[in-house]
Amino acid sequence: MVATTTMTPNPEQNHDASDDQQQQNQQRRSEIYTYEAPWHIYAMNWSVRKDKKYRLAIASLLEQYPNRVEIVQLDDTNDGNEDDVDNGVVEMKSLLNNNRNSEFCGPVTSFDWNEGDPRRIGTSSIDTTCTIWDIERETVDTQLIAHDKEVYDIAWGGVGVFASVSADGSVRVFDLRDKEHSTIIYESSEPDTPLVRLGWNKQDPRYMATIIMDSAKVVVLDIRFPTLPVVELQRHQASVNAIAWAPHSSCHICTAGDDSQALIWDLSSMGQPVEGVLDPKFRYTAGARD
Repeated sequence: MVATTTMTPNPEQNHDASDDQQQQNQQRRSEIYTYEAPWHIYAMNWSVRKDKKYRLAIASLLEQYPNRVEIVQLDDTNDGNEDDVDNGVVEMKSLLNNNRNSEFCGPVTSFDWNEGDPRRIGTSSIDTTCTIWDIERETVDTQLIAHDKEVYDIAWGGVGVFASVSADGSVRVFDLRDKEHSTIIYESSEPDTPLVRLGWNKQDPRYMATIIMDSAKVVVLDIRFPTLPVVELQRHQASVNAIAWAPHSSCHICTAGDDSQALIWDLSSMGQPVEGVLDPKFRYTAGARD
């Protein structure tokens, strides 16, 4: 599997010679730059740093092998030189191993970039840990035993606060100022039912959403009131696989599932009683499962 990034040329067109040459150079740069990892890529996420364009983190999924997180970045220092454009590559910038005592470590299941401190990445693993990295120094800042079973997802809610979900069926919130303790925000209503995905509202960090394994519903939580969902989204006809809060809005969330549907919900009434089952505002049906 490969990680790719595409550069799109400027659409403005002028007719003098210098602009035509510039446009030709831009068209040459409209390529797919490919980085081939030496292993299967399991998780991927774009960096949030504005000064580091086209930077990705990718994680491996290998059994009984040294799993890694790689930071890859487009080498775009050509200044319009044709040869350099043709040779533009995505190169590895960092290699991160979350096992300090051995070259072997469990597969990384997910990770999230810290928007408030872009040097930090948080990763989750099937070895029950969450690891916080300083990618500039290529070192582990903190590693916590986060859950009793495999950790499936991690999300930042602030500079020093993150949450995770696990096969033990819980959502737990961690504050790096107090690494010895965590707060259980929610537990599956059915014992030993894993939670597989987590989305933290970036516009309003009071709210987060989680997915229950093999369930068609999404649970929305208010961290101020642990254990009780604010609302449950139940209009999918098959298991939900992904959730994403809108980057521009605190009350819109998109969910996607095995019913080939992506649903967009307006949760502006969060915190108020909901009569009946909440309906999505928009619905997109794909040609295959999402």
